[in-house]
Amino acid sequence: MSGLVAWARTRSSLLVAHPARAVVVAFAVAVLAGAGLLSLPFAAEDGSATGFVTALFTSTSAVCVTGLAVVDTGSYWSGFGEGVILALIQVGGFGIMTMASLLALLVSGRLRLRLQLHAQAETRTLGIGDVRRVLLGVAGTTLVVEFVVGAVLALRFRYGYGENAGSALYLGYFHAVSAFNNAGFGLHADNLTRYAQDAWVTLPVAAAVILGGIGFPVMLELLRHRRRRRTTGRHNWTLHTRLTLITTAVLLTAGTVLTCLLEWTNPGTLGPHTASGKILDGFFHSAMSRTAGFNSLDIGAMHASTLLMTCVLMFVGGGSAGTAGGIKVTTFAVLLVAIIAEVRGEPHSTVLGRRLAPHTLRQALTVALLGVGLVIGSTLFLLTLTDEPLEAVLFEVVSAFATVGLSTGITADIPTAGELLLTGLMFVGRLGPITLVSALALRERTRRYELPEERPVIG
Repeated sequence: MSGLVAWARTRSSLLVAHPARAVVVAFAVAVLAGAGLLSLPFAAEDGSATGFVTALFTSTSAVCVTGLAVVDTGSYWSGFGEGVILALIQVGGFGIMTMASLLALLVSGRLRLRLQLHAQAETRTLGIGDVRRVLLGVAGTTLVVEFVVGAVLALRFRYGYGENAGSALYLGYFHAVSAFNNAGFGLHADNLTRYAQDAWVTLPVAAAVILGGIGFPVMLELLRHRRRRRTTGRHNWTLHTRLTLITTAVLLTAGTVLTCLLEWTNPGTLGPHTASGKILDGFFHSAMSRTAGFNSLDIGAMHASTLLMTCVLMFVGGGSAGTAGGIKVTTFAVLLVAIIAEVRGEPHSTVLGRRLAPHTLRQALTVALLGVGLVIGSTLFLLTLTDEPLEAVLFEVVSAFATVGLSTGITADIPTAGELLLTGLMFVGRLGPITLVSALALRERTRRYELPEERPVIG
């Protein structure tokens, strides 16, 4: 018994020393718990038990707020199963450690140091003293956005499409939670294509996706500085907020323009729509490519050039510490700034009046290269398992890694080994390469000496 207690204390101390490990463990537990619930007979519409691989894939996709599915969500799962998926989406988007910290705050009125460390690892806050404010802000923002968007969608479904009150509320709030958490799970077999020309549906969903995708720190800072600007007449946004907002706006605009240009005459996508409808659908596709997973256009009917452009948007993803996946817009911006500085021959990378720290550049390069390696390796593996074309397989892999959920329609046809691979990609993509590597590291190492400097030939 003493040995068991000692082992438990050792594991607890390791989790405190490396809070990221607790995040990994918590997400893994949530995924397995969700898979167990979805495997129950009454989770399926026909009352039969679901295979564990299918349940595991769906649970991972929900917890990791991805949206990829091997079965149709609305027709395959029962009300209980859909409720489990919705709960997993909310838990995954909100963050396992954030939920635990909020519960502790509600019960005791104060946070213990261990929970603060865990929440800090999940929310990417800079100081332990800021955790309580961040957690309360996250909870309030989440509830407000989901309530408002859900109400707008419910009213539209009720009075625009004749749904009864209960069905309208269910559809509205299911899609609102799925949108704000960037999950992309829909209750229709065609996702949102039936609402492609309806701005009262697509724009609220896009707004929720963008707000959830820019990251909680940015949203909270915008709210905080809005109040400060009322009193001082000016605002001082951090570099992180400015980079996130600028890069997000540029990518949204570029994605809209390229989607419209590439698909304008495609009879399977934008071709039959009016000019204003094409712009609306182009914007919606650009916003959803930022890791949301909803689609108002037939992804499988898109040109290969559009799929490649979408892969780039998916790989970049959204903002840090939000519900989006990908390598994050700040990573992309930092690498772009570093390239520009190197081309100009400047000794330091500077952006918006600030000099970037060297370790920031190393972190960005590590995240990007790990992502590229995972995507390439996974694509090669899937190509050996299926006869699907390269662009479809690459699209599926990037969608899983970036926790997007968009698909050309091949998800259900992928063999079991491929499903397990995509499951792992979604898990890694949600936690982030840096978090996963930190969680697996045995201990931190510090070097007490410096080696002689030498420069190999590059290029």
